[in-house]
Amino acid sequence: MRTTIDLPDDLFRRAKATATIRGLKFKDLMAKFVEQGLNSATEETVHYGQHRPIPVVVRTGGLVIPAMTNQDIDQMLLQQDMESIGKI
Repeated sequence: MRTTIDLPDDLFRRAKATATIRGLKFKDLMAKFVEQGLNSATEETVHYGQHRPIPVVVRTGGLVIPAMTNQDIDQMLLQQDMESIGKI
């Protein structure tokens, strides 16, 4: 499966150098690291399917930023896309 991730430049250089030193392709090293991370996850840190409250952000000065659902965010992004192409 092909995917894209954004890494800070210094982290990318370290990972690329590590792959070279180990004689691995960069993608193989990344797959290994992801697999190790997933395998080391414990029941305490992985909560699949459990509902968690949506965090509410309170900014300095007491301004409360309301929690948004995925549907709210999707609607907001759709509106921004439509505005950027001149449909609204």
